[in-house]
Amino acid sequence: MRLHHLEITAFGPFAETVRVDFDALSDAGLFLLTGPTGAGKTSVLDAVCFALYGEVPGDRQAARRLRCDQAAAGVAPRVVLDVTLTGRRFRLDRSPAWERPKKRGTGTTAQQASVRLLERVDGEWVPLSQRLDETGQMVSRLVGLTMTQFCQVALLPQGRFQAFLRARSEDRQRLLQQLFRTARFEAVERWLRDRRRELRQASAAHHDEVADLVSRTSEAASVALPEGWDVTDLAAPADKGELAAWSAQQLGTAEEAVATGAIRVERAVEQEAAARSALDAGREVARLQAARQQALAEQARLREREPSHSDDRRRLADARRAAGVLPVHAQATDLADAAVRAAERRGSLVASVAAHGQADPADLDTAALEAMEAGLRDRAAAARALAPREATLADLERRIPATERDIEARETELADVDAQLTALPARRQRLHEELAEARQAGDLLPTAVRHVATLRDRGRAAEEAAALEAELGTARAGLTSTVETLLDVKETWLQVQQQRLEGMAAELAGGLAVGADCPVCGSHDHPRPATAQPGAPDAAAEKAARRRVDDAEAMRLLHEERVRDLQARIAGARERAAGEGDPAAELPVAGAEVTRLEELHARAEGLAEELGQVEGALERLGTCRDGLLAGLAAARAQAESLRRESVAISAELEAALADSDAVTLTDLAADLDILATGCRAALLAEAEATRAAAAASEASERLAAALAAAGFESVESLLEAALDERAVAALETRIRDHEQAVARVVGVLEAPDVRTVEDAEPPDLEALAADHERAAEALAEASAAASLARARASRLASLAADLRDALERWGPVRHDLVTATHLAALTDGSSADNRLRMRLSAYVLAWRLSQVVAAANVRLAGMTGQRYTLEHTGRRGTGETRGGLSLLVRDEWSGEARDPATLSGGETFVVSLALALGLADVVAHEAGGADLDTLFVDEGFGSLDAETLDDVMDTLDSLRDGGRVVGVVSHVAEMRDRIPVQLRVSKARAGSRLAVSR
Repeated sequence: MRLHHLEITAFGPFAETVRVDFDALSDAGLFLLTGPTGAGKTSVLDAVCFALYGEVPGDRQAARRLRCDQAAAGVAPRVVLDVTLTGRRFRLDRSPAWERPKKRGTGTTAQQASVRLLERVDGEWVPLSQRLDETGQMVSRLVGLTMTQFCQVALLPQGRFQAFLRARSEDRQRLLQQLFRTARFEAVERWLRDRRRELRQASAAHHDEVADLVSRTSEAASVALPEGWDVTDLAAPADKGELAAWSAQQLGTAEEAVATGAIRVERAVEQEAAARSALDAGREVARLQAARQQALAEQARLREREPSHSDDRRRLADARRAAGVLPVHAQATDLADAAVRAAERRGSLVASVAAHGQADPADLDTAALEAMEAGLRDRAAAARALAPREATLADLERRIPATERDIEARETELADVDAQLTALPARRQRLHEELAEARQAGDLLPTAVRHVATLRDRGRAAEEAAALEAELGTARAGLTSTVETLLDVKETWLQVQQQRLEGMAAELAGGLAVGADCPVCGSHDHPRPATAQPGAPDAAAEKAARRRVDDAEAMRLLHEERVRDLQARIAGARERAAGEGDPAAELPVAGAEVTRLEELHARAEGLAEELGQVEGALERLGTCRDGLLAGLAAARAQAESLRRESVAISAELEAALADSDAVTLTDLAADLDILATGCRAALLAEAEATRAAAAASEASERLAAALAAAGFESVESLLEAALDERAVAALETRIRDHEQAVARVVGVLEAPDVRTVEDAEPPDLEALAADHERAAEALAEASAAASLARARASRLASLAADLRDALERWGPVRHDLVTATHLAALTDGSSADNRLRMRLSAYVLAWRLSQVVAAANVRLAGMTGQRYTLEHTGRRGTGETRGGLSLLVRDEWSGEARDPATLSGGETFVVSLALALGLADVVAHEAGGADLDTLFVDEGFGSLDAETLDDVMDTLDSLRDGGRVVGVVSHVAEMRDRIPVQLRVSKARAGSRLAVSR
């Protein structure tokens, strides 16, 4: 991977667009990324990481605020990176999620993150993807590293070198797990733990099942468990086979009880059968004797009832003869009654017709009735012909008042329209004047608004200038104080430097060894070496004094930059506040004028709409008045025509009803129809009466013949012998029941089994029943005992089979549980066999850590003059529960290995840097040999002395072998002197900027 070009906009501290040409920086192989604290050095690396992976390292990602707060509203945050990956040139254009101003209205709306991935093919940029997930997967595959690995390998992190060096084994394991692919070994540990838990749960379930079966067997057999058994822990009896043997023993005892019970039941069955046979025989004799006595009593009763039975037979014969004549008698009676009713009806109808027709009933014979009917029907037809004229008259009488009400309504509406036409012209004129005033206010409103905005800007600028003046005074005071501090520390540094020069002889003497040459005179004899004065400064004191001077110089530059920035901002604020008049006094007047114009302008649209409505109303009312006048004339003409037609029809109807009491022609026609119908009914009744008299005479003759044939002397004797169907049925039933009862009695007395008990003694049924009851109770007791024995044996057999199956299932689970428990304890480091108390994944990571240590020692040897060497040990560190990932530092000068916590600040940085570089080499190799041509080292060089810094710089120089580019991130002044090619970051209130210097 090689970086070519980076463009950052509104990202981190960079409010405007800044660009980094890494190709130009790569010519030197080593460049310095420098700038004041908080200027944005690390943000440049964040931008590189964000362009590749869409995230920034560490805690900054959790903040979710990647857009620059100083950027102009509406400017989208954006990072564009040109990079070569696996020999292919790509461009990544990313934008994080941010809140952009709404296009309409006020407020903001969420803008989602976006990305564009392009590849340069034949000189053209070809789009590959615009999806976040697809781009992330493609970049990870091309780089060959995850984001965590990339940050550990390519962006050696600020302040995190020594965290890995001094970490506990557990913390170091978590970091290594992020870098190396040890998930499969953790999966093995997890699987073994889960398997142990599953087997423990399964074994507990099997144990509970076996314990339940043992308890149920004990309950079914009604025996206690053997001494020494604990139902909560049956593993030992199960392993020895005692559970199955005990269950078989209980089953054998139950089967013996079943055999004994069967013999007792067989004997009880024989005794109960004999007693039951004797009881049944006694009951049969008693039944036959009771039946004979009952039959004899019934026979005597039937003989007493014989005369009544003979009388019933005679009455039934007479009723059957009368039944053949009764229909003829009923017919003759009905016809005679019908003749009487027909004669009465004729007389009634004729009298009614005579009363309505004002005639004598004696004169109304058949011919007269027929003539009257014809005349009445002709008069009714004439009345019905005139009936529609009545409906016409009623309609006219309804229409005339309605027409008059319509005329009144039209006159009222016409008066209302005339009133509106009189008032609307004045209203139209007033609306014209108000609309012109509102439109004029709309033309003046933009100028007034701009004037108010100008006054507000001038006021704010004046307030800002006043606030900045106060801030400028504070800044100048701080600058004065900083300059004084700088002069003081410079004077102190010069004094320390002078004192060191004066005591240089003692310092050189301190480095002499017996027999060694003097670096000044070359002599190997040192008779009186100089000695240092108490409190004389050494090289470290001089470097510390120089460091304080550098820090004071940096603070002075910061305060000077702050003063210049405030002066520029004050000048700009005063320029914006310049103008005629007092903004504070003019602003209320101008604001009130804007409010007045806005209110007038807001009414323009409503006034225009209202004016249109008024003009439309005038036009509609004129048209409506013309229509009302025409309709009123037509309604008046129609009312006069209707009144004339009503008078003519009334005269015609009065003439038609002159000779009648009817109110309407319809009533007259109905009355005439009723009278004509009465005539026709009288004619029909006369004919019906003649026919009924003839039929009654014929029926009387047939009745006399039927009485003679049946042997009845008169109608009265016939009716005396006659019976209804219910009485006949009752006689037949009584006769039949008597004859059947006689037959039954004879059948019972003549039966052979009844004859056999005529002379037998009555049996003692109570004694026989008591004998059978005692035998049945004995049988029930024997059967219950046998059934209980069989149920117990069956239950114990089922439980024994279930127990054998449960034990067979439990055995393999117990065996697997022992194996899984041992392996899980071994792999998670809790087993006594694991002397290092090391987990399996930690063991694998320990091997990886040994590779890291070997790679780190190659670089550490050069940076420390062969003094320090890292050692990987499997022993547990102080306060640690697990081992395998501990680190020690061996001091070759003393030959002792010690904890990294005992190193000084500079030594810690050197060892940590060597460890970080070694870790980067191993991770890159682990990821498949990823080609990383650009490397960044972030901070930590301020703690090194000059000699150690030279060694470290030599090591960093060696990283450039093979065309690799190394960027060193630091604000230390000495680094600026050592590395000429620099990418400078400067900060200001409006946002940070980037510049390249050589």
